[in-house]
Amino acid sequence: MTPKPKLTPAEWEIMQAAWELGRPVSVRDVLEHLYPSGEKAYTTVQTVMNTLEKKKLLSRRKTGLVNFYQPTRSREETTRSEMTTLVKRVFGGSLPAMANTLMSLDEIDLEDLAEIKRTIARRERELKEGGS
Repeated sequence: MTPKPKLTPAEWEIMQAAWELGRPVSVRDVLEHLYPSGEKAYTTVQTVMNTLEKKKLLSRRKTGLVNFYQPTRSREETTRSEMTTLVKRVFGGSLPAMANTLMSLDEIDLEDLAEIKRTIARRERELKEGGS
């Protein structure tokens, strides 16, 4: 199995825009969605989108003079891949070590803990029922 490419922060931004817009997007579409005040140059966004195409995370189709890009993987697939890489690299593959670190963050509150508990209970039920 070929390793999935890691995303830079700029690449994540562009992918988020492509997922949010939910249709084939041009560089201009992404630019207007993410940077309506002109915080980034057209050529910068174009370069990142071309890099994402080379990484096979975006596909490109030309219509007239305009290139349209579309994600080749869902947000969920990409997030799972990135999380797997993070757990392996930072926590030596240990999910409990990652969970312990997350639980110790100052930003976590009672509402977060309640949601995490519900997620754990749901996952336990799935595993007991034979789901993956």
